[in-house]
This record gives sequence, structure tokens and C-alpha cells, in this order.
Amino acid sequence: MKCGTIAFIDTIERVRVLAIRYAGGERAMLQGAYREFHHRLQEQIDSRRIYTDPLSTLAYGTDASCYRLTPKIVVKTQHESEVQAILALAAELALPVTFRAAGTSLSGQAVSDSILVVASHGWKGIEVLENGAAIRLQPGVVGAAANAALAPFGRKIGPDPATINSAMIGGIVNNNSSGMCCGTAQNSYQTLRAIRVVLADGSVLDTADAASVAAFRTSHAGLLGQLAALAARVKSDVELAARIRRKYKMKNTTGYSLNALVDFTDPLDILTHLIVGSEGTLAFVSEVIYHTVVEHPHKASALVFYPTIKAACDAVQVLAQHKDVVAAAELLDRASLRSVENKAGVPELIKTLSEDAAAILIETRAADPAALAANTAAIAGFIGHIDTLTGVAFTDVASEYTQLWNIRKGMFPSVGAMRAAETTVIIEDVAFPIEHLAEGTLALQALFKQFHYDEAIIFGHALEGNLHFVFTPNFSGAEEVARYEAFIEAVCRLVAVDYEGAVKAEHGTGRNMAPFVEMEWGPVAYRVMQEIKAIFDPQGLLNPDVILTSDALLHVKDLKPIPVVDALVDKCIECGFCEVMCPSRAITLTPRQRIVANREMAALRSAGDAPDRLAELEALYQYAGDDTCTTCGLCETACPVGINTGKLTTQIRQGRQSDTGWAAANWLAGHYDSATRGARLGLKLLDATHAVAGDAATGAVMRGLRRVFGRRVPHWTPYFPRAAGKFNYAQGSGLDAAAAREGKRATTRQYEQYGEESRSAADKVMQRQQARNKVVYLPSCLTRTFSPSSAMPDPRPLNEVVASVLGKAGYQLLYPAGLDNLCCGTPFKSKGALDAAAVKLAELKAALLAASDNGRWPVIVDNGVCTAAMLEGIQDERLRILDVTTFIETEAAAHLHFTPLDEHVALHVVCSMKKLGQGATLNALARRCSSRVTEPAGITCCGFAGDKGFTYPELNASALTGLKEQVGGCCGGFSTSATCEIGLSEHAGIPYQHLMYLVDRATHRLG
Repeated sequence: MKCGTIAFIDTIERVRVLAIRYAGGERAMLQGAYREFHHRLQEQIDSRRIYTDPLSTLAYGTDASCYRLTPKIVVKTQHESEVQAILALAAELALPVTFRAAGTSLSGQAVSDSILVVASHGWKGIEVLENGAAIRLQPGVVGAAANAALAPFGRKIGPDPATINSAMIGGIVNNNSSGMCCGTAQNSYQTLRAIRVVLADGSVLDTADAASVAAFRTSHAGLLGQLAALAARVKSDVELAARIRRKYKMKNTTGYSLNALVDFTDPLDILTHLIVGSEGTLAFVSEVIYHTVVEHPHKASALVFYPTIKAACDAVQVLAQHKDVVAAAELLDRASLRSVENKAGVPELIKTLSEDAAAILIETRAADPAALAANTAAIAGFIGHIDTLTGVAFTDVASEYTQLWNIRKGMFPSVGAMRAAETTVIIEDVAFPIEHLAEGTLALQALFKQFHYDEAIIFGHALEGNLHFVFTPNFSGAEEVARYEAFIEAVCRLVAVDYEGAVKAEHGTGRNMAPFVEMEWGPVAYRVMQEIKAIFDPQGLLNPDVILTSDALLHVKDLKPIPVVDALVDKCIECGFCEVMCPSRAITLTPRQRIVANREMAALRSAGDAPDRLAELEALYQYAGDDTCTTCGLCETACPVGINTGKLTTQIRQGRQSDTGWAAANWLAGHYDSATRGARLGLKLLDATHAVAGDAATGAVMRGLRRVFGRRVPHWTPYFPRAAGKFNYAQGSGLDAAAAREGKRATTRQYEQYGEESRSAADKVMQRQQARNKVVYLPSCLTRTFSPSSAMPDPRPLNEVVASVLGKAGYQLLYPAGLDNLCCGTPFKSKGALDAAAVKLAELKAALLAASDNGRWPVIVDNGVCTAAMLEGIQDERLRILDVTTFIETEAAAHLHFTPLDEHVALHVVCSMKKLGQGATLNALARRCSSRVTEPAGITCCGFAGDKGFTYPELNASALTGLKEQVGGCCGGFSTSATCEIGLSEHAGIPYQHLMYLVDRATHRLG
């Protein structure tokens, strides 16, 4: 995948750099050592991956924490050698460096006001080892992608943070992240087999490579000797060693991993494990090898209600003694339960609970059903003596236990969604010794009341004494900041001093808890940590002020502003979960970064005191924020508070429409048939040119025209569509085409055909026809305009293929009247012409109601994007609208004989179908038709976005990075959108066509 990133970087970054320079972004002047660093670094790293413009640095100045620091320089690295070059130059000029992967960290460890080194895109290496017993990973791999690679082996990585669908391995290792099930036994510290790092002096150590280890023992004998001496001194301090062992019986990510000094003797092992949880302050992690753990296939869960938090915690203490059968136990206080009690699927009982009530969500896992049953019986027995409100009842039904866990997962989003404007959401995590869990929980609740954080809730991984609490402070005024400061001070004293717990259990120390590390560990242990930092980073340049700081007020500085922008995005908590779904994430901005930019511009407009900065950000945002946003909305599927940043983009485009633009859109909406005829004419001219000139010459001509006329000339490839011919109103199961086209009006025609004297014969024919299955078929405007490229294996128009399949299934096709002028409105909506889009939807609705006899017959659509637009925009319960692929899989398949082809095919589920939850349906249909189906990992929206693949092809190329490598063994690909298939074909190296082409080849009439 790294090769794919490099392959498209020229086309992507050249456009970005030109756009930024044109907008004036290069005016951001660096001073002194930073200017020299920037100048000299361009000699070693492609300047198009070095960012100094105000929009890019602003965008990377935020992570999932409550802090914002704007870096002076952002460098997107792709190789270890580039990191070495950065470190060498930074050391020479004494400039601090911070490393970043996904930026989902919660404690401020991934932001910097100096040099930010991004290691995400281009660091995607995954290698499964020893049949899944181990896995080699680079820092830019998303945790869920690692688990997907291990799934065929029944294995997974040990760390299981709640952010696993977005967090990357670089952060998971550097924060020693954990989650609901991994506890302290399966985190990175415990499951790390080997690590490859770049140290502050630029040297590389790979503990999986014997030669590297041997060379390092020689070259860095002094460093290893210092670590050995430090470990010996700690072990000789009986009290300190005992304290370290005691504190790591629970989850603890406060400070450095001091347990490495007492767990290991070999200084190389000590070094390796000190890196875990070091948050980029000791070295850069370029690769890890994990021992993997078993992913049991059978699971059961129980939501158990208790009258008091004390009773619930008593049960947790018992469960903690049986971790061999208890995979997870989540403690939920009354406030957390209240935050979700009105959501669908939540037990009604929750609304009736008293203020003192609490619950535990328990999960157990096993290799087979018998073992699972034994586990559930055992757990019920373990805690049976503790009074409950409802008893202990497990379910092993996937839909039921998934619903229970959705209750737990919905708590954080609920608080985030209900918070007041300009407040932020903070999720803290602490750990109490398990024997003090009840007291600690009650004491935390008392602090919420004392400091008037009445919205705060508590939930957590109780087996480890780990509690999360969520609250929503407002940092817009000094008084509120002071309240937050006093509250955090009180929490730290409660946890670290009163109960000897951990002020950071699994989120990492960061800037947030750096001022309190000494409070928790004491001066002796703190000095040991300072020595560790000095051994690894004598200049103190790696992520300064993270983990260790001399600034007692660091945690209340550089707090992130949350100005009001628009109700569409004001609930954004900047967590970054959305970013892995965004097709523009590697080329310009992500949804989180678009919101950050809009918040900054809103604040600047409100203040009115920096017009030049505002103008520069607005100019830069046009390309990075607007032009390269596909508005696919997949960000909403990953967002914990359900934000669709694409809607904000559409709204911005609507606001920018000129009177001329509105008039043009409205004219086009009223003359849509003329527009499609014009498009077909243009395609015919291009077809003629291509037929004479061939691929190479046509491509050269089109590229030359683009250089002269810019984006008004579409990007051309051999997969560019041909013009559709005269539309064939194929009849499906055998009615005459006119009857199929005109629907109910066929009745009159048949009477005329048979004559009045033969009315009875006509009635019999009509009755037979009406008894047949009927569907209203809406061919999309793309189907009516495009015909497959000559490079495609099947040249037939899509509508003929659909008619062939449905005809074999015995369906009669009806077509809406005025078909040439019908449109779902998507082309207008995507450009911000919402009024014109609404007009087209209203016309379409009326036509479909007429064609379907007011909803008597289902409506099928042959483009997934149009299907989604209609389902969202046409709110009429009379109409049953389905994508043709959904209709085939769920209804028509019963009337077809499938013979799977012995072929390996690729499947791409378009973003609209993903949002509809139709991915599994498409996959099932493809598997009916082919013996092997590959759905490439990490490919979300293809980035073609209607016409953007023609005008902004670099976006399509970026979104499909890594596709070609994953489908290399496939003979063809399939999807459900004509334009998406153009870009997929170009970047996959195999032709993509609509899935119905595969269905047609694999099906026959029954009997």
C-alpha cells in the first residue's frame, strides 16, 4: 500500500501545492531556525509533503483532546529514512518534534506548536505471521484493519481500545491503549513480541533482527548500561519496587512504564517495554510485531441491575477473581443509564430505576456453545448471593447482546449530543484498586456535585478498577477554566493520593495529566522517569511537556475553543473517528479538519480583527475543504454524535450560489432531457475521435485540452463511457414494449387491438398480464446517457441487462412517463442547488406514483446513489423503492436459478449503499454468482462523486490507494454506480461494471 501512496503523490500534491500558492498560502513566513529547517528539509523530502500554510497547520493542530496547538511545520512522512532526516536536522537546530498517527488520543499527546511528523498514510504495512500467531504492523495501520487481517485465523491483536476502528498502531503502542476486554494481560506491553524504532540520535533498532540487535548492543552500550544500572537501583529499593508492582496490577498509563524496570533484566527488553506507553517522547516506532490472541466465536452477555453502586461494585470484585471466564464487566452508574433511557431498544426498566441504582454489563466468550453455557452458569453462580433488581440472565443471541452493548456504546455520544453550545466533551479515565472501587465511584459522584458538573456520567471497565467519566466544561471564560482546574486537581488527589490509584488508566498521560505524574508516583519514582527521558532524549526535543513537565498549569493552557458554526456540526467533539471513512483524508482535509477550519473561520468572522487571516483561510478552504469534499456522508456512519459533514459542504455551496448559478440550475432542472441529449452528443463526438485516434492519442489530446482549459475538460481514460443509443424500453417477461412503457394506458390499446366485439378475449389477456409480477423500473440518468466503454467486457447498456435478469425471473417492467426528464436530484443537490433538487424529486415522485398505480408495484432503481437519494428525499409510504440489487437478492432470487461462476471477482459497495446498510446484501448477491468474492479493505467512498472523478481525478486516485494491490487476482470487478465504475476500473487495473452484469451471467430461468 505504501507503493500506491507514492504512485499518486505527484498528481495529488502538485494540485494541492499549486492551489495553496495561488491562494497565497506560501506567504506564511517561518522565522529563524524553523525557516532554515524548512529550507533544508526540502532538499531531503518532497516539498509537496511539507506543509506550512495556515489551513494545513490549523487542521493538524487538533487531536481528540481538549487542547489545540498549531504546528509551524507539518511533515507527512512515508519512510523511516525521512524520520531520521527530520530528527537529525531538528537536533542540529534544537527544534522540538512530535509524532502523530490517527490523532485520536484524548490527552493532548498528538499536538505540537513546533514540528509535527505525521505517520499515517504510507505506513500501512500488514504481514500476518505463523498462521496468525503473530502479526507485523506499521504505525499507520488502523487497529480494526489488523484484526480484519487476522480474522480468517480466529485471532486478533490484544489491545482493544474503543477507538479501534479509527486508532492506529502507532498510537495504540505509544499509549499502551486498552479497552473493555484486554485488561492488563493483553495490552501492548504484554503482547509485544518485537519492535522497530528510530531513536532520537537517528539510530534504528529492530529487536526482531538479530544483526540489528547485535549492532545496537555495541553502538549503544552506554545507553543500555544506563538502563541496566537504573533497573538495578529500582529493584534494590524494596519500597519503590513493591509500589511499582502494586500499581501495575491495575491499569496504569500515568508516566513511563516503570514496570519494565522490575519485570526484565536484559536492558534491551527494558528498552523495548519502556517505549510502550511513552507517547512519542522516547523514540519513533516504525514497526511492531504482536503476539496475537484468540478471538472466541461464541459470546453471551447479561445486563444486570443492582439497587446501589455498592452492590454493583461488590459483584465486580467477585467477577474480577474469575477473569478466566469473565471477558468484560462494564460498570454503569445511574446517570449513564439515564443518558440513554429514551433511546430505541433500551429496556423500559431503566426509566424506573432509583437514583442509587447501577448496572453491570457482563460478557463471556468461549470456543463452543457447551463451554459458553458452562461459563454463563458459572458466572451466575459467582454473583448469585448479591441482591439484584432483575436477576442474572445471559443471552447468546447476537442481535440481543449487540443491542446491550449498543446501550453502553451510546452513552458517550448521548452526552456529547445533548451538551450546550460552546462546551467541549471530556472523557477522563482513572483506576481505583478494585477493593476501593465502590468508595471511589461514590467519591467521584460527590465531586461532580461539588463542582456542579451535573451532566457527568460514569462507566468503565470495572474488572480492572478502570472508570471513565464524561463531562462537558465550557472553556470560553476564565471562571469556567478555573472551575475545571480545581475539579481536575480534586480528582487527582482523590484517585492518586487518597486511594493510590491511577489518574490515567488507559488514555495516556499526555499534556492533560503531566502536571500530576509526580503527585501520583512520588518524588523518587518521578526522578526515575526524568532519568529515563534524559537517557533516551538528552536534548529533550521529543514531544516536550508530554508525560513530564515543569509547568504546573500545563493542563489548563492551550484549551481548544469550540465556537458556534452551524447546528449541523456544532456537536462535533473532534474525536477523529470520521477520518478513516473520508475519501479525501490523504489528499486535503478530513471531516474533523473541515469542522476545525469552519470553527476558526467563524471565530474570525465574529471577532473581525484578522481579516487577512480569514481571507487566506477562505481562499485555501475552497479547494481543500469544498472542491475535494465528495459529500458522501460516510463520516456520519463513524461519528459518535451522527454528524454528516457533507451536509455542511452542501450548505456552504448553496450559500455561494450566484443568481446566475441559481438560474442555470433552475433552467437545467426544467430542461433535463435537453441536457442529457447534449451530453450524449458530446460523448458521440468523443467516441468518434477515439475510434479513429485510439487510446494513446485520445488521452494525449484530452490531457492537452485540460492543460489549456482546466477542469472544464474531463479527465479521460480508456474506461470513459460511450454515448448511449436510443433507449430500449425492454419489456422484461414479454409484454409489448409500448405497454410496458405506458403502464395503465396499455389497457385502452389492447381494447382497440381486439375490438369491441372481442372485449371478453381482451379481458382474459389483461387478466393474465396483470397476474404476472410487475415492477416499475427507473433507469438512472447515467444509464440513459452512458453506454459501457469499449474497454468493458460487456458492451450492453445496463437497462438491457436489468431487463434480461428480471425477464428471466418473470417480471414485467413498467416505466414512468416522461422518463427522459426524470432525475433524483443528486446532481443538483451535490452542487448546492437544493431548490432545483427538490423540484426534480417532486416530479419524480409524481411520475413513480402514476407508474406504480399509487404504489401497487415496487419501484426498482439501477444506481445505488440514486436509490439512496430517493429513499431519503421521497417520503411517501405508498412507494416501495428498492435498489435493483436489493430487489434481486431479497425477492427475485426465489424465481431464478443461480449457477455460481468459477471466477474470483472484486466487489465495491458504493458509499450510498453502505449508508443504507446494504453492504451485506450486495455481498450475498455477489456470492450467489461467483465462487470467490473480494471486498477490498480500507476502500470507503471511491471519490468519484458523480462528476468529481472527471474534474478532480486526484481525489479519485487518492481514495482508491491500495485497491490495485488487493484485486490483482480478480478477473473483474462489480459495483452499482456507472461513474464509480469508471474510476474503479482505472485504478484497479481490472474492468468494473454493474453487479447486474454478473447476475445476468450467473442466472437462468427456473425449470
